Amino acid sequence: MAIQHIFDDASRVMTVVSFTTFLGILAWTFLLRKEPDFAATAALPFADEEVEDDYV
Repeated sequence: MAIQHIFDDASRVMTVVSFTTFLGILAWTFLLRKEPDFAATAALPFADEEVEDDYV
């Protein structure tokens, strides 16, 4: 029965750690708004230069 108690405690600890991580991600995303960084990152897929087709 002692091993079951250890697993129950570990489960509780991991739940708290996971929830804290989730709250940290939310805080980083919404509270620390770094609009220029997000705008630059969002524009990356469109920043590619045209590639010439040299394989023909």
